Amino acid sequence: MRLLGWTSATILMLDQVSKYYVVHWLGLDRVGAIDVAPPWLNLRMAWNRGVNFGLFAGDDTITRWVLIGVALAISAWVLVWIGRAPHQRRVHLAAGLLVGGALGNVIDRLAYGAVADFLNMSLPFWQNPYSFNVADIAIFAGAAGLVLFTGDGQTKRQG
Repeated sequence: MRLLGWTSATILMLDQVSKYYVVHWLGLDRVGAIDVAPPWLNLRMAWNRGVNFGLFAGDDTITRWVLIGVALAISAWVLVWIGRAPHQRRVHLAAGLLVGGALGNVIDRLAYGAVADFLNMSLPFWQNPYSFNVADIAIFAGAAGLVLFTGDGQTKRQG
């Protein structure tokens, strides 16, 4: 569980420091966009009030608190699940990524009322309309890791 804790704390710190830097130091919330290495990497400010790609977005307080509750419940469930049985280190790492990312986005919802998304990656022939953040990357990688690395490794036969 120590690896899970350290991973969560590291992701949470990286996420919050990066958001603070781009929102407050670079003023991305005011300027809206900063080209870093166009089109490959740009900073594009987006306040996400929903989940991925703005799904389930709402401006009301109820939506905000429901999403905070869901993130906290999933984080708690993952912690209990990982703590109940022995798992490989890579499972603890994946769980730490997911929990740290989820908590980073919870802090945004509490502080700003929405999640601060700012990373935008595109291609010369395709402009990506969506932005994301460090927490989003960690949540995706953590969820993928939990799917890939958990279970007994055997397929059960039916019949």
